[in-house]
Parts: sequence; structure tokens; C-alpha cells
Amino acid sequence: MKSPDGSFFAHNREKVMEKLQGGLLVVAGYTAMQLTNDEQVPFAQEATFWYLTGVEFPNWWLIIDSKRRKSWLVEPAIDDQHRIFEESLLLDNAKEISGITDIISKDEAMSMLRTASRLHPIVYMVDLPDHSESFDFTLNPAIRELKDTLIRTFKTVRDFRLEIAKIRAIKQTSELEWMQSAIDLTGAGIKAVREKLPKYTYEYQIEADLTQTFRYAGASGHAFEPIVSSGASTATVHYFSNNNRLKKGGPLMLDIGARVNGYAADITRTIAVGKPTKRLVQIHAAVRSAQSEIIELLRPGLLITDYQNSVDTIMKRHLVDLRLMKNIDDNTAYRTLLPHSVSHGLGIDVHEALGRPDVFLPGMVLTVEPGIYLQDEKLGVRIEDDILITDTGHKNLSAKLSNDL
Repeated sequence: MKSPDGSFFAHNREKVMEKLQGGLLVVAGYTAMQLTNDEQVPFAQEATFWYLTGVEFPNWWLIIDSKRRKSWLVEPAIDDQHRIFEESLLLDNAKEISGITDIISKDEAMSMLRTASRLHPIVYMVDLPDHSESFDFTLNPAIRELKDTLIRTFKTVRDFRLEIAKIRAIKQTSELEWMQSAIDLTGAGIKAVREKLPKYTYEYQIEADLTQTFRYAGASGHAFEPIVSSGASTATVHYFSNNNRLKKGGPLMLDIGARVNGYAADITRTIAVGKPTKRLVQIHAAVRSAQSEIIELLRPGLLITDYQNSVDTIMKRHLVDLRLMKNIDDNTAYRTLLPHSVSHGLGIDVHEALGRPDVFLPGMVLTVEPGIYLQDEKLGVRIEDDILITDTGHKNLSAKLSNDL
């Protein structure tokens, strides 16, 4: 399978140039962040910057001038001491990876931008994610710092995220191949855990085997922090400790995804540790049935609002049948039992923006992950698959992985 190369990233920049219609775009790669004391967090690149350059090192910029049909990479200033101690990207490698031949310094970039501001009263950038003000973690400062710089240099700074999201939402053939590889590898990891389940005692042993499976196969690792929850922890949507002892008869929830060639999988299976309880069987059957109904809804041209309404109707019906809700109008109970969205986009980002479409379009990939979470019963079940919208309907990219209990 061919890996992303300079031609892939050059093609992506060409599509962005068409959207810019003569405009100027500046994109910041992320900066490195502190882990503890003098150690840094393992670096992960900003998704759009990677999509346009392939560069996986911190503190780089990209400038695209669509009027001149030209792109520049802007290299960070790295002193000799840091080059000795920290891996950095050689300029020849940056050119080969990105397909960009012109690499300039930050000082040269600022001089270029000051000149460009005379021809471009508006400059575009990739701004912070939607709803980032509500995130309960510190944002990478690179985007804010670039925005402050552009505000001082240009008359108007505008966000270009939506336009790029629309491009990224429709996956190319190569992107689908990389995603399928990530999905297949994730499925193989879950299958191996299921076969070896009687030998595990703790959640962390399962996490360790999944990590080994992904890295040994050449994947960059987990696309997100893996969720390996068992027993009462399954009632928590995002549980990351992965330290509990497995409980016989209870659920084991695996919400994991490998990352291959920059692209993520995101699959969830809830399986029984030994012989399941009757309640676990009942809840699992309801979630599996609901998911099957929801997946069958997906097709090109389907209104997103109609899909969301149908998902709610399906889930509420199953919850009423389980006598967890008295009637389908009890939205408070509904959001307690299912507090998250059933679908999200998938690609480079695990939660990938689809560009705010009105309808589903061929080439989009999204998850379908209904769940039921019973806090009082200390029980949760979630099943998640990765679905491609095709020209005529949909394709479940993770269908060959069993969703049996």
C-alpha cells in the first residue's frame, strides 16, 4: 500500500487554491507542549496542516498564495544545541514529504507577509476548533499566536476552516485505503483480545496487547487514548484509566482505533467477560438492534436533520421497550441514558468536521455508535462502526468484525 507522498499533499493544496480564488492562506502547525518538568508531550500535528504538508514536526508554517499558485514552508528556528538533542526535520526531507520546494525562515516569511498585505487586504487562516471555549484543557498556542501576528499585519483575518472541512469531508480513494487499513488493523486487535480474553486479569493487559498489535504492524499507534473499560466503568462514556480488574459476567468495552498513514479508525465493541448476565444480554441486544436500524438509514442525499430525528426516534423506542423511559417525550431521561451524539465524522481527526452539510454526500465517512449507560446499575453498552457514504447507499467498513456479545 502506497503511503502519502508529496504528490498527495500537492493535490490537496491545489484543491485549497481553487477554493481560495486568488486569496492568501497561512496555516500554523502545532507547537510542542510540556508533559512534565523538562519533558514534552509526544507530538501530534494539527490535522489540516498535515493534510496540506505531511510535516509531522512542531512550529512549522505553510503559506499558500493562490493568486501566484505557489506555496512556501516556513521552518522554525532551531539552534545547534537543540538539533543535537531533539529530532528535527531536515530541509531536503521536508521538500520530499510536502512536495514544496521553497522553504523560508520565519523572518523571511514575515517580510513576505508584510509585502503581501498590500495586495491582499484579507488573509485566511485555520482558526481554533468550534466550541473550543468550552474545552476543559489548554489549547495548543500555535494557532492563537499566528492569528495575533496576522491581525497585526493584515487589515482583515478570516477563518478558512469551513471551506477546508468541506474538502476533507469527501475522501479520496487513497484516503479510504488508508482508513480501511486502520479499520482492519483495529478489528484484528479486537478479535485477538476476544480470543485471548480468558487469559486477561486487568484492563491494562488488554491495552498493552492492543498497543503491541498496532505498533508491530507499522501503525503509528492509537489514533486516540484507548478506552478499555470493564464492569461499572462502562457506564462512563470516556474512561481512560484502564486499570481495573475484569469482573466475570460483566461487560468489557473496547473503544479503540489504530492510526495508519495519518488516518484513524474508531471502533467500539462491548463483549462479555465469561458468561454474561441476563441484563447485559438484554441491553446489548437493544443497542445492537438500534445500531443496525440506524446504519440502514444512511444514504447520499439524506438530510442530516432527518437522520438525527430518526436516530432519536429509534433510540427512544428501544429505551421505552426496555422500560428505561416511560414515554418517548422524556428528553431528560433520554439524554441521561444516551448523553453523546450517535455519529461523528472520521478521517485524520477522530472527530472530523464534515463541513456543516445539509445532506450526506458520497465519500463521507462517519461513525455510528449508539449506547445505553445505566449509572444506577453500573452498566454501559456501546457498539460503534465506521460507515462510508457511497453513490447508492453506504458501506460498513468495519462490518467483518463481529459485534456479538
